[in-house]
Amino acid sequence: MTRQYHTLSLLLNFFVLLHGFQLQTVHRVTSRPVIRRAMEDSSDNIERRNMLIAVSTTLGVTPLRAFADDTLPQVKVATTEGEFVIELHPEWAPKGVSRFEELCSTGFLEGAKFFRVVPNFIVQFGLPADPSLTKKYPNLPDDPVKISNARGTLTFATAGPNTRTTQLFINYRDNPFLDRQGFAPIGKIISGMDVVDKINAEYGEKPDQRRIQLQGNSYLDANFPRLSAITKTSSS
Repeated sequence: MTRQYHTLSLLLNFFVLLHGFQLQTVHRVTSRPVIRRAMEDSSDNIERRNMLIAVSTTLGVTPLRAFADDTLPQVKVATTEGEFVIELHPEWAPKGVSRFEELCSTGFLEGAKFFRVVPNFIVQFGLPADPSLTKKYPNLPDDPVKISNARGTLTFATAGPNTRTTQLFINYRDNPFLDRQGFAPIGKIISGMDVVDKINAEYGEKPDQRRIQLQGNSYLDANFPRLSAITKTSSS
């Protein structure tokens, strides 16, 4: 770590102590330090947000949105474990955001199971209860990776370049190695990450994705009856 970067870190930590922010530094591909707030519910006011931005600018770093932004689309996801809210970021991945909004607005995800749950890594979903719905969504061209796969970010699963369809995952931890593999986050959990953490992990990676694609929930309900599921999605 350079002396300049060390000084910057000390100044940021001092700012955290003064104003109660929980911050961490991450890096874009440009290696410029970026400030982001840990993804959690917040009642902090706009004055604090503006102060953070002002200090960031003075220190010559780029602030990532530290608070939920009312101008950005949000989706409330109701599940068998409770509700969580996703803030979508079209500036990160416009194609991915557009596809996810369509999946939510059409009810595609309602009844879908969280079929792959790997603790301390990711939870995956996006195969519909009715498998006939899948054919409506062709492969989606890639978005470039503009933000890291940090804990709480929502990202489309892929099987290679330009293969995104309807499957997504939420990162349980910071997974920066996924950035290098082309996984582009489309949004982040801004409320209810504790609910995401409670999604049933007892079946791990046992459900067969090919059989889910062919049989939908009839296969899952018969073999993995206690999987957590999405019950409703709505604009928030």
